[in-house]
Amino acid sequence: MPRFDPDRRQALARLLALGAAGAAAATAHGQSAAPPPQSAVRIAIVGAGAAGLASAAHLRRRLPRATITLIDARREHYYQPGYTLVGGGIKPASYVISTTQEYVPEGVEWIAEAAAEIDPEARQVTTTGGRKVAYDYLIVACGLELDYGAIEGMDTAWIGREGLGSVYLSPQAAAATWGAMSAFAARGGVGLFGRPHTDMKCAGAPLKYTFITDDRLRRAGTRGKAELHYLAPQRTLFSVPIVAEKVRMLFLDRGVRTHMEHQLVAIDIGKRRATYRSPAGTTELDYDFIHVIPPMRAPAVVRESPLPWQDGPFARERWLEVDRETLRHKRYPNVFGVGDIAGVPKGKTAASVKWQVPVAVDHLVGDVSGKPSSETYNGYTSCPLITRLGRAMLIEFDYHDNLYQSFPGFIAPLEELWVSWVMKTMALKPTYLSMLRGRA
Repeated sequence: MPRFDPDRRQALARLLALGAAGAAAATAHGQSAAPPPQSAVRIAIVGAGAAGLASAAHLRRRLPRATITLIDARREHYYQPGYTLVGGGIKPASYVISTTQEYVPEGVEWIAEAAAEIDPEARQVTTTGGRKVAYDYLIVACGLELDYGAIEGMDTAWIGREGLGSVYLSPQAAAATWGAMSAFAARGGVGLFGRPHTDMKCAGAPLKYTFITDDRLRRAGTRGKAELHYLAPQRTLFSVPIVAEKVRMLFLDRGVRTHMEHQLVAIDIGKRRATYRSPAGTTELDYDFIHVIPPMRAPAVVRESPLPWQDGPFARERWLEVDRETLRHKRYPNVFGVGDIAGVPKGKTAASVKWQVPVAVDHLVGDVSGKPSSETYNGYTSCPLITRLGRAMLIEFDYHDNLYQSFPGFIAPLEELWVSWVMKTMALKPTYLSMLRGRA
C-alpha cells in the first residue's frame, strides 16, 4: 500500500468533499420535492441484495403508507464489489460481510424466505415456505445465478485447492482463492484467466484479477517464471472499444497472452487441465493456477415464470424483460426489474443499481400518484479497474459506450491513478452502504 504524502492527502480530501457535496445536493433535492403520496398500495420486492434494499429504502421514504414486503432468505449481506479485494489479499473476508437486517428500513416487512414462484397474472409471489404475498406493484431484484454446473468437471468444493480459484462464489471462496493465488505467485507457473460467454456481473472483475495476479508475481520476484493467459469467448476484451484497446495495450506491456473466442467448457481439477472451445475446435491447457468465472443466468424463480425475454439477446439466459430506460416490464406494466436480473445491455454493477433504482421507483410512484415520471436510465455503469496494487482506472460509461467523468479534471478515465485505487479500496464501500439506505 502506498504511503500518504501531503499531495495525496489533499487529493483524497477533494475526492471525499466532492462526494459529500453530491450527497448534500441529493438530500436538498429530496427535501424540495412534493410531499409523497399517501397510499395504501401493496408493493412486493423479490430480493434483498443491493438493488432490493435500495428499492425498499427509496419506497419507504416516498410512500410512507404503502405496504412494502421484502422477500429473501439471505440473512447475511455481502458487499460483492469487495470480492476481488479479498481474492487479491487486499482485504479480509470480514470486510465484505454484514447482515441483511441492518439495512431493512423501519416499517418494511422482511420475509426471510426465498421466492419460489412469481405469478404476474394473479399478482402474487409464493415463497419457499408456502406463504403467498399479493401485490399491486412488484420490483424484481433477485440478482443472478452462478451456473458452475455448465462447466464439466467443475466442483466449487475444491476452490482454494489444486490451483483452483473463483472469487465470485462467496467471501470464503474469495479468501480461499487468495490462498491458491498467493501460492502460485510464490513459485510461478502457468496461470489461466478469463470470463464466461454470458452476460455477467462486473465485467471488469476478470481483468482486474488478472492484473492483481501479475503484480503479485512481480512483487514476489517470480514473474519471469510465470505465463499468464487470458481467454475470453468474445472477440474483444471489454464491451467499450476504447477501454478494450487500453486493456489490450496493458496486457501486451505486461506479457499477458490473450486468446479471443475461447470458452471454458470443462476442467479436470486433479490433472489441472482446462478445456476450451473455439472456432478452430477444442484446446486443452495445463495450468498451475486457474481463475474460473462461471456462466451466469437468471435465477429459477424468474426463468420459470412468464417474466423473461421471449426472444433476442437476453432470452438465452432468461433475463427479465424490461424497458432499458424505465426498467418497467414490457408486458406487465406493474412489474419493474433492477440490478443484475434486468435484461438490459449494460448495468450489472453496484454503480448501475445506484442509478437504476431511483428511476424505477420514480415511475412506480408516478403510477401511484397519477403523475407519470419522465426519468430515464441511460445505462450508466462504473468499473474501478485495478491495474496493479496502488493503481486503478475509473471506467464509467453508458449504453452508447460514451465515457463519463464523475470528477472531470481530477480523474481521467483511462489513466492508472492512485486516487482511483483509493476510491476502489476506501471510498466506494461507504457510498455503497449509503445507497442501501436510500441516501446515495
